[in-house]
Amino acid sequence: MNLRIGLLAPAVLLAACGTNPIVTTDFDPAARFSAYRTYTWMTKPTGGSPLTQQRIVDGIDAKLQAKGWRPAPDGDVRIAAHVASQQRQDYTTYYNTMGYGWGWGGFGPGTATTTAYTYEVGTLVVDMFDAGTKRAVWRGTASGTLPENSDKMPELLQASLDKMFANFPPGSAPAK
Repeated sequence: MNLRIGLLAPAVLLAACGTNPIVTTDFDPAARFSAYRTYTWMTKPTGGSPLTQQRIVDGIDAKLQAKGWRPAPDGDVRIAAHVASQQRQDYTTYYNTMGYGWGWGGFGPGTATTTAYTYEVGTLVVDMFDAGTKRAVWRGTASGTLPENSDKMPELLQASLDKMFANFPPGSAPAK
């Protein structure tokens, strides 16, 4: 029974990472976000599924438009989004000892079983540049374990964008 629980724990942890992306943002404190009202796509994401690419663009558009920004041919801000994925492996070793003693190791013969878990981590990077100065003004990154079931990808993307744009533009009150 304990072995079964031990084998399920890493799978549950990996699944939890798939729905809980790690998101960071950074911005130029000198940028005049209050003056920005329009944006233009400079680089739309490539790679991966065309559906996911479109969901990223649509999701960012929706977040910006909810903040009062509008798309325009020569917007105040230029946006570039990039996606990347990378396979990673984790190893988990389980010890099963027979015998007696202190701690969880004990004395006596035992076995060790090491299992490798391969998973894919996806990263979304969104950069914004002031169109006039051509300087970077904002960057958001989201990284998380990609779900094996593609039906869960929109949920992961939405959670990533929600976190990424929660306090956008910088200085605004947190979203509730």
